[in-house]
Amino acid sequence: MPKRSKDLTKCQRKVFEFIQKSVQTKGAPPTRQEIADHFKYSSLTTVESHLRLIAKKGFLKIEPNISRGLRVDAPNQPPRQALMDIPLYGSIPAGFPDEREAEVRRYITVDRATLDTRLSPDAFALEVKGDSMIDRHILSGDHVIIEPRRNPRAGDVVAALIDGQTTLKTLVMKNGKAYLKAENPKYRDLLPETDLSVNGVAVAVLRSL
Repeated sequence: MPKRSKDLTKCQRKVFEFIQKSVQTKGAPPTRQEIADHFKYSSLTTVESHLRLIAKKGFLKIEPNISRGLRVDAPNQPPRQALMDIPLYGSIPAGFPDEREAEVRRYITVDRATLDTRLSPDAFALEVKGDSMIDRHILSGDHVIIEPRRNPRAGDVVAALIDGQTTLKTLVMKNGKAYLKAENPKYRDLLPETDLSVNGVAVAVLRSL
């Protein structure tokens, strides 16, 4: 028989809804102290009593010895997907090639289901600088997720090293030779003078509005 919120008492339902809201808005459940502060409980024992009763009724799972170890187990709620921390290695020009050093700025946390693509442990992110890829809907300031283990094919957007400089462009093959194409008519195609290597294929774009 499915669980219903009315199976909880009024106080338990308010605590449970506060936990739900915290997960939805902050991405994490509250601590016991945050629950006590919100409801003006003078004792953490009261909070713990509510949590154990809510868990007993099947709405929560409590992970022991973890400050925010509360997991919502509400009916019809899809299971949380596995998260992955992707290192952000600085920026990449989507314009004219440039020399860049790879250093981790920070990590971008994503879930694999949202990206809808398989990522290897070597996947990394780059911040786009420039407007040469706008016709592929990649804008300056976007973050592209790069998969270095994917075999690059003609038409893929790639992070490439051309004559010792890095850039983000579309890979083109013509007469057995590879070159890079910008997706903005004001930029010329890039033909390698000496060498062209692909560091990875762009598999997703993340954008903040």
